[in-house]
Amino acid sequence: MTSKAATLETLIAAIATKGEAGNRVISAIAGPPGAGKSTLAEQIVDALNSAEPGSSAILPMDGYHYDDMLLVPRGLRPRKGAPETFDAAGFAHMLMRLRQNAEPEIAVPVFDRSIEIARAGARMISQSVRYIIAEGNYLLLDEGRWRELHRHYDVTVMIREPDAVLRARLEDRWKNLTAEERAWKLDGNDLPNGRRVMEGSIAADFVYGAD
Repeated sequence: MTSKAATLETLIAAIATKGEAGNRVISAIAGPPGAGKSTLAEQIVDALNSAEPGSSAILPMDGYHYDDMLLVPRGLRPRKGAPETFDAAGFAHMLMRLRQNAEPEIAVPVFDRSIEIARAGARMISQSVRYIIAEGNYLLLDEGRWRELHRHYDVTVMIREPDAVLRARLEDRWKNLTAEERAWKLDGNDLPNGRRVMEGSIAADFVYGAD
């Protein structure tokens, strides 16, 4: 499959068209750390909700981070944010629940970056929501249990940004760390994870951003 270059307006239109029959639409926005996935998801949700109030909600993959109580004894705390530090199967089950849409509302977890902890049941998605915008680094990753996610998507998007842009954004994200800690976050974890996303994901319906 060849991905199509897209603007914000293109993506909004594509998602809205999928929902014209009244069915629930699940879209996936993937990309490296620092690519702007949350920002793009919020822009799409805001536009869809402006046209139809209450029709759209965000499902963040980051809510499925394993807790440090698991990561530390497994020796994975320094790699927090890598694919193996997420509950991919749990996220797949949530997508299944959201697709079935058999409950009045479903509570989803949200990652609190200020304390590096996922908060369970931090956001509700009601049965009336027709557009679910999932966003996260590994939503299109072609590895292991991440492949179980793909069948749930109606629209897929990969964000591309130059390495220099990603580095600058991540430098700002981790600016309160020491120089040594920041260097590890970028070159020991976030940027390698980003390369894994770009090299190991399935082709998306749309590509957003620069090459």
